[in-house]
Amino acid sequence: MPVKHRIGGIAILVLLCAAMFAATSPVAAADDAAAPPAATPASGDTTALYSEKGAATCMGCHNEAPATDILKTPHAMKGDPHSPFGQHECEACHGPSESHVAGFAKGKPTEPAIVFNGPNVSPIKARNEVCLSCHQDAEHMNWEGSPHANNDVACTSCHTIHIAKDPVMVKATEPAKCFTCHAQQRAESFEYSHHPIREGLVSCSDCHNVHGSAGPHLVKDFTVNETCYGCHAEKRGPMLWEHQPVRENCLNCHTPHGSNEARLMKERMNFLCSTCHSAVSNSSGGAFGGAHSFPGNLQGSATFNSALANNRTCLNCHSQVHGSNSPNGAYFFR
Repeated sequence: MPVKHRIGGIAILVLLCAAMFAATSPVAAADDAAAPPAATPASGDTTALYSEKGAATCMGCHNEAPATDILKTPHAMKGDPHSPFGQHECEACHGPSESHVAGFAKGKPTEPAIVFNGPNVSPIKARNEVCLSCHQDAEHMNWEGSPHANNDVACTSCHTIHIAKDPVMVKATEPAKCFTCHAQQRAESFEYSHHPIREGLVSCSDCHNVHGSAGPHLVKDFTVNETCYGCHAEKRGPMLWEHQPVRENCLNCHTPHGSNEARLMKERMNFLCSTCHSAVSNSSGGAFGGAHSFPGNLQGSATFNSALANNRTCLNCHSQVHGSNSPNGAYFFR
């Protein structure tokens, strides 16, 4: 037999043996059993759960404000794949709503998969998961475990989505939304000395990250002082002479939301200073402690009269109470 005929016969024999082995191999049989059936137009096609025409289908019924106001917001940017309208449009947030649409056609309306407001509102966790599926940037990364999350606050408790400008995102209108829960801070904002929140110059989110923070009281930075220094940079230091309670915490002396004392002080200046500088605690003979506290000093020395009686404050002399860079500023006189 010619050589080329023998080679051809051997090749055919090898192919036949390989085919027989594959047919009888338990590994091959297991792989065949695990393989999914061939997909058909109806199997595995999750897009069938969504309305065929997307937002056009929804707005066939929801064709008035506030539903249509979504078209004026960044959520309706079709050209942005991260926007809801760049995905499944209305149903990107409200979930697949084919049954909702079909129910209306049959006269038996059902709710969408996710309902954000109204009597049949979805659970808070389900609503928040929709928002967090997109909003996972640095500002929102600490939401889980934050005080608002632990107190079952929903995103839609504060945010209004179907509106051209969300009120909680506007400096002038944001505090009103926060004050619906924080009544104590609302009352303090009416006091004589306050941050210009009601004047629309400062908002709650200038100091607080309401979505969660690594600092106390949801302040935006790691400490209260670092947050305050964002505006009051001249108090930051370091100073040649530093005042210990100032460096420790601004809240030792100030109350941030409002006070009936000047400069957001917690109480009248002399009383406040005397909580540390008293004749008992450091023998300083403070304004309200020891022999020097009496007007005219009835005990024989005229070196000092009561600051209270003379309508003076500690700052009349200790003007650099936040710290001094003067070589002669050990007592914060300059």
